[in-house]
Parts: sequence; structure tokens; C-alpha cells
Amino acid sequence: MGDTNYLGSVVKILEKPVQTIVEDKLLKSECRAQLAQIRNTRIVTLVFWGNLARDAVNSYKVNDYIIIEGYLSLRKKRTSELMKGNFKKVEIAVLKSFPL
Repeated sequence: MGDTNYLGSVVKILEKPVQTIVEDKLLKSECRAQLAQIRNTRIVTLVFWGNLARDAVNSYKVNDYIIIEGYLSLRKKRTSELMKGNFKKVEIAVLKSFPL
């Protein structure tokens, strides 16, 4: 794995993938997941595209463990005025997924 942003990991699905249609043609599914091998709980957002998005919605349920490969990205997210701050949201654009 030559790229530093490329990740292979086992994750636990925390919520059912939700499918949306982007630009009237492209399927996109998102769900939250927990990285399984880290002691401190790390929750990430998994993003599936195209046919993989359809497979994710049809195949994965809450508490399923899957092996994923994909690219890691950090998104800045603004909080409400009460919290006064920014934090980073971890997203993984999934390229391959395999059920356990």
C-alpha cells in the first residue's frame, strides 16, 4: 500500500447504510462504523459509490463486521454557535468491501 491515505481495516457497522442519488445518476450510500482493532472507540463515516452502494444497502446490517479498503479523508465540520468550534469528521471512501 503505497498511498498514505489508503486504508485496509475491519469495521463494525453501527447504522444501516442510507442510499441517496447524486446528480440524478450516481448511487451513494453512507453509514457510520467503528474501527474494530483500535482500543479507543473511533467512529468513522463509510461512503460507498455506484454498484457497491447498492450492495451495501442490500447486504449490511447493524452489528455486521466487514473488511474494507478505501481512501481516508478528513472533512472540517462546523458546529453550532453554542459549541463555538470546528472539528474534523473522518470519512472513508470505500473501494472494496468483504463480509466476515
